[in-house]
Amino acid sequence: MAAQTVKASVLHGAKDMRIEERQLPSLAAGDVEVAVKATGLCGSDLHYFHHYRNGDILVREPITLGHESAGIITAVGPGVTALKVGDPVALEVGQPCGQCALCLEGRYNICREMRFRSSAKSYPHAQGTLQERIAHPAAWCHRLPESVSLEFGALVEPLSVAQHAADRAGLPTGSTILVLGAGAVGLLCAAISKVNKAKVVIADINEDRVRFAVEHGFADASLVVPMKRPETIADKLEFAKEVAEAVKNTKVGGEAVGEVTATFECTGVESCLQSAIYATGPGGKIMIIGMGNPIQTLPISAAALREVDLVGVFRYANTYPRIIELLASKNPLLPDLSKLITQRYTGLENIEKAFEMAAKVKDDEGNLVLKVIAQL
Repeated sequence: MAAQTVKASVLHGAKDMRIEERQLPSLAAGDVEVAVKATGLCGSDLHYFHHYRNGDILVREPITLGHESAGIITAVGPGVTALKVGDPVALEVGQPCGQCALCLEGRYNICREMRFRSSAKSYPHAQGTLQERIAHPAAWCHRLPESVSLEFGALVEPLSVAQHAADRAGLPTGSTILVLGAGAVGLLCAAISKVNKAKVVIADINEDRVRFAVEHGFADASLVVPMKRPETIADKLEFAKEVAEAVKNTKVGGEAVGEVTATFECTGVESCLQSAIYATGPGGKIMIIGMGNPIQTLPISAAALREVDLVGVFRYANTYPRIIELLASKNPLLPDLSKLITQRYTGLENIEKAFEMAAKVKDDEGNLVLKVIAQL
């Protein structure tokens, strides 16, 4: 197939989004062409949009954002037999080397040669999915059954983060879980925990978000964390202990939950990780999911002396088939994920508006902003 021209949303600087044409390369062996139909906007995309960087990662050339995506196969390259034109697929957008020791043991998410769409970590950047069509390896396109919509196909990516965190935690069924942060990722971690029959307490500074979590079955109980900003290390740790005690005293079924089996830390905020250490029981685990300040002061002895493990979680590996199966199963323990999709924008010309909305807590009508979907 000859090269084609497609339209793409391209970021040239902070809040400088433009619609441009680019060449779609001819399909190589093993590749497919996908018309991107639904893309969820992620926190990392928001950092790039607002700051033209994500933490220490600087954008070094114009970049197309978007990586939580699903679409329709429009063409197949030589050697592709498992997919056909018209198939709906969820896109796993990371492309590891497939040959290093990490890849061979199944931990391809931390492959040193990983090229991940919409991330500026590698150079030239791996362009994202907010364009009309992309060429992508068939091996990283996962067919969706008829019962799973393209919007839910776009949720497979953030759900995979939650599933990977659960995989890394390896907790027994019926554990008591604390989720810190009631944004989209925190809610999805809570959802996966509910599927695993856990008791879930969710905490956030935003009362509306934790109320949403309980009302829609993502959590059993909630805690609103006070908006305090202690300055000294001693005051910070004292505040963290206060939050941890509030967690332990939170009641589920009329009984205080006490120390939790594990904490899923989804904020990246220093005080939250400090609180997680104090709230998690001996032998427990803290799953570090949120990306925040890279240098933090932590009460390490409070963790080490009780063998509380701090476990890093980076993206996901080997999760897509299981998440798609979960979505297709209509498991009654899985909360209604359609409630998470709170705003939708259609067309490349509205991508900038979608990013502006995704940065808000509530829209102009007073509705919560949790997951914004861009439809093409």
